[in-house]
Amino acid sequence: MLTIFATLGYVRAYYQEYQIREEIARLQAEAERLNSKKIETLGALKYLNSPDFVEEKARRELNMIKPGEQVAVIAGEAREGNRGQENKNMIEHQSISNPVKWWRYFFNEAQNN
Repeated sequence: MLTIFATLGYVRAYYQEYQIREEIARLQAEAERLNSKKIETLGALKYLNSPDFVEEKARRELNMIKPGEQVAVIAGEAREGNRGQENKNMIEHQSISNPVKWWRYFFNEAQNN
């Protein structure tokens, strides 16, 4: 009887130790993941505070240039022109009455297919 209790106590202690080792391994993996995420975030923050980022934003969003630089415009399909056409089509579409829109939807679609 005493052997059974001793064995059960040993098995229980071993299982608790196993669970603790598993929890430690899980927490270490989580710590490594968070540390790598911290390093990645610090790198991104460093870039966002750099003059290179400020220059890139100024060039892309504000269309700014450095003093002494010359700008070359390449002719081709302009994105702004397409937006203007889309806006014109949208305004034209909004000014049409609803029954006419439905008529075009059902009967123009049938003709296109």
